[in-house]
Amino acid sequence: MEYKDYYQILGVSRNASAEEISKAYKKLAKKYHPDLNPGDKKAEEKFKEINEAYEVLKDPKKRKLYDALGPNWQHGQNFEPPPGYNNVHYEYRTSGGGFEDLGGFSDFFETLFGGLGGFSRKKYFGQYGQDDFGLGGTDFGGYTSRGQDQEASLEISLEEAYRGGEKLLTLASGGEQKTLKVKIPPGIKDGAKIRLKGQGSPGLGGGPRGDLFLKIKILPHPDFKLEGNNVIYKLDLAPWEAVLGTELDVPTLDGRVKLKIPRGVSSGQKLRIRGKGLGQGLNKGDQLVEIRIKTPKNISPEEEKLWQQLAKISQFNPRA
Repeated sequence: MEYKDYYQILGVSRNASAEEISKAYKKLAKKYHPDLNPGDKKAEEKFKEINEAYEVLKDPKKRKLYDALGPNWQHGQNFEPPPGYNNVHYEYRTSGGGFEDLGGFSDFFETLFGGLGGFSRKKYFGQYGQDDFGLGGTDFGGYTSRGQDQEASLEISLEEAYRGGEKLLTLASGGEQKTLKVKIPPGIKDGAKIRLKGQGSPGLGGGPRGDLFLKIKILPHPDFKLEGNNVIYKLDLAPWEAVLGTELDVPTLDGRVKLKIPRGVSSGQKLRIRGKGLGQGLNKGDQLVEIRIKTPKNISPEEEKLWQQLAKISQFNPRA
């Protein structure tokens, strides 16, 4: 075997502690893992080197032999590997990624993930788990882990967000499609997430599937606009309606309601219809009706005379 500087491969000094070697290895193994670098032969070779170096340096006996024989390796001379070292075996899948056969690395993942997030032979990923490496479905010889959570966007109308109800969602995975019935709670807000348990990525080694989180996206509405939990509706009034006041039918997400317009209302003023916004309970929003006073562009001669007469007798000054 040609000499390789295992300390250099792991980026540690020759007097590094076992803890420093382990920490360096975990960082590099995560970076160069084949599943995170699909099709990258250089990353795959680097990953093999990292594991080869760690297999020796993690073992005090193997490390001692390596340190003792080091001078003989500096010129590329062959050496006889330490006892048991030939059992180290790397083999990668070409189709799905991950290890096909761990060979001499029966304790490989126990060493890598031990003590990180409750490692056991039935659930070993924890902190550095499938969520980081994406190894769902890979066979690790009896090891199991929960599948990775997934997130998707679910578009709904403002009316659906207000009323809630059920909506059918079609998911495509691995060339297959399945239809799920999603229950939308009434008053759900834009950006909220609905959790579908067990609809995420498959677990590792037969472990449970992850969850699917649907992020709600409320589509734009032609008549209403969202402002937090409140719904904004713009209501156009004629000048005389604003001056004299009136009562009008106004649309809401829950049907039309009668709204009393007070005398002397101004443009930009907002009238409140309680409980017609999004949210639930104490957090339920309102509908705010924003007043816009519109004036006629084309008027008859008679109308113009009346406006002229009003201008002469009125003492109202909007700039005062």
